[in-house]
Amino acid sequence: MANTLQAKKRVRRNARKTEVNKARRSRIRTFVKKVELALDAGNADEARSAFLKAQPELMRGVTKGVMHKKTASRKVSRLAKRLKAISA
Repeated sequence: MANTLQAKKRVRRNARKTEVNKARRSRIRTFVKKVELALDAGNADEARSAFLKAQPELMRGVTKGVMHKKTASRKVSRLAKRLKAISA
């Protein structure tokens, strides 16, 4: 357990940041899931619009420090690949 005032403050700050990051991560996953569900259903138009909304969310997660840049790029690339395959 934290003993000093600064250590106690750090515990409080970490708890707040954990909650914020959880919410951000959940939001990103929701956007990605909408794209995947549309792709699985075979609805190219819905998948495209969901993809255009999910891509900035993933990159925003990178700038906020929720995920690594290459992880987000990999996810965007794989979704784009699946979208291209279903559109063709």
